Amino acid sequence: MYAIVDHPFSTLNNALKGADRWCDILMLHLNTKDCRASNAASPSLMAVSIGKKFDQPLADAHRLDFIYRVAAQAADYLQVRLNADAGPLGTRDYRIVLEAVPLDARRSFMHLSYAYGYGLGARLAMQAYLSTAGRDKVGFSIVGHEADGRPVYVGNVRGVIERNTMRYYLAIDAYLSALSSPPQEQTERRLRNWYAAAERYPLQLHEMEEADYLAMKRSEIRRQQAQSRVAAAG
Repeated sequence: MYAIVDHPFSTLNNALKGADRWCDILMLHLNTKDCRASNAASPSLMAVSIGKKFDQPLADAHRLDFIYRVAAQAADYLQVRLNADAGPLGTRDYRIVLEAVPLDARRSFMHLSYAYGYGLGARLAMQAYLSTAGRDKVGFSIVGHEADGRPVYVGNVRGVIERNTMRYYLAIDAYLSALSSPPQEQTERRLRNWYAAAERYPLQLHEMEEADYLAMKRSEIRRQQAQSRVAAAG
């Protein structure tokens, strides 16, 4: 997806570099249960746990090991790549790619792509989801119109990809918007920013009430921070 964001390129260029910062971004997504970055080697690694849209033990989540790279960086261009070879249920080749360029002194132009491949097991799981819980969910692309002129939005796998791409974009924007808050308030501001932005697209993105989202994410972030402290202590 392509977007004009109300953030100077210098802000993006500084804030979107670093695996730890990307963990903060990914944690805003409903399905991200945990994210821990390791900068001991180059490139940096990110262990991301993906689960259900409710608070759950990490043992019940699926882990993806992302490689984080700043693929290109210049005074007027940034490209960040997150790649994971394998995911749950036979999914593979996860790719999140961010590109950004300055538009003017106050705004930037951003391109975000999200994709993955899947085998038979993942295809069957996706078909089961699309015939049950995901049956009535849609994406953002308009593929037709009803007789009364109302738009018909894309469904199926493309709809799933579009919803998740939008959630990741909103997470990036929420993270950047919270940088103006005092450091101790930024986590809460990110959460509230993300939920408010997602609720602008209720047909595609509404999943739970704000109080439930905030409670779930606060719990997950506390767990993430506690485990990071334990790991740092050796």
